[in-house]
Amino acid sequence: MEQSRPGIARRTAWLMAALATLALVVVAALWVPWSWVPGGRLVPLSPGDLFTKSELARAERFSDARRWLGWTSYAVSLATAAALGFTRWGARLVRRLEGGRRWPVTAVLAVGAVLLIGRLVTLPLSLLLRRLGLEYGLTDQAFTGWLRDLTVSFLVSWVATSILVLLMIFFARWRPRTWFVWAGGTAAVVAVAGSFLYPIVVEPLFNNFTSMPDGPLRTSILRLAETEGVRVSDVLVADASRRTTTLNAYVSGFGSTRRVVVYDTLLQAMTPAEARVVIAHELAHAKHDDVLVGTLMGALGAIAGVAVLALLLDSRRLQERSGSAGTADPRSIPLVLALAAVGSLLSSPAVNAVSRSIEIRADRDSLAATGADAAFIDMQRQLSLRALHDPTPPAWSQWLFGSHPTVLERAGLPSSLAEAGK
Repeated sequence: MEQSRPGIARRTAWLMAALATLALVVVAALWVPWSWVPGGRLVPLSPGDLFTKSELARAERFSDARRWLGWTSYAVSLATAAALGFTRWGARLVRRLEGGRRWPVTAVLAVGAVLLIGRLVTLPLSLLLRRLGLEYGLTDQAFTGWLRDLTVSFLVSWVATSILVLLMIFFARWRPRTWFVWAGGTAAVVAVAGSFLYPIVVEPLFNNFTSMPDGPLRTSILRLAETEGVRVSDVLVADASRRTTTLNAYVSGFGSTRRVVVYDTLLQAMTPAEARVVIAHELAHAKHDDVLVGTLMGALGAIAGVAVLALLLDSRRLQERSGSAGTADPRSIPLVLALAAVGSLLSSPAVNAVSRSIEIRADRDSLAATGADAAFIDMQRQLSLRALHDPTPPAWSQWLFGSHPTVLERAGLPSSLAEAGK
């Protein structure tokens, strides 16, 4: 039955992809701070200016091991998705799951099966990464806690992916020629809703959050937020120490769900001045609505991605290779997930370039708000040492996977700004 259905309106799909991409470029051009040091250039510190030889050696040993394990895991995951999606293996798997079930049930089971296979084939590498973290003191989490987090992460991914796949198949059955228009618009709405709800639905599954205790630090943070024009009703502390020894803080959500979160490890390890610099960085994200801008860009990317996905799924060659009969067929799910995995890899350089520019602007704002150049550099050093970040990652790795500037770039920001201001 599915084979006799007409193909999609390809011109409409191309136009939708082009317009969404154009809008994405416009948003990036207008709202992403591409100049890292306005009026100058960023000169990173040399490794020896920030770390001792033994600190550098330890960080490089750990980073090399983690990088190779991470790359291997990613490659295995991608190869598994490709094997299931670009051959008939995935379609055969879905066929076994059908068993007379209604298509929505088959679709949910198929998504779960494909994601579970991907997790299982990389599980040995995940265990090695956990062992590496234990050896270097980045975590002391018990195996049961680690396994619980891994399971919850899988379930969250399963639910979120199933929702998107169910919507896609529903629209493909309802409007075979223009399903991507409906699916793209819905995916954009889901992206916005997901970003809004994530802090109150997903984050509590992994951490407990409490208000920062009253004291000089909390008072100074709220005063800083008021000075910066950022509305913050509370600063939350996450019990991250139960899974990691690294230091971190972040902003999530927007509107009424926006929150500034600080790891309890950060409060324990940093001086109030250093902690204030970190939180000033996060307040800068809130000030510039970085989460909202990122969500908007994600929504536009989802619209463009769905249009491109529709064009690929309409390919007879891909349908024959994968053993599916088009988007409305649940047997296309392994192919959909494989194409999504490839798309994620191809878009990584652009996504991370945006992220690095936004992060360095938050660093600039933190320095401007606190005037604490020395504390800023000490903070960068502490963050790097606790997480064992590689001060000098391979350029191509940083280009492809680096969501933040390197620690040497960030530590060189104060002197670069001073030089540019002369």
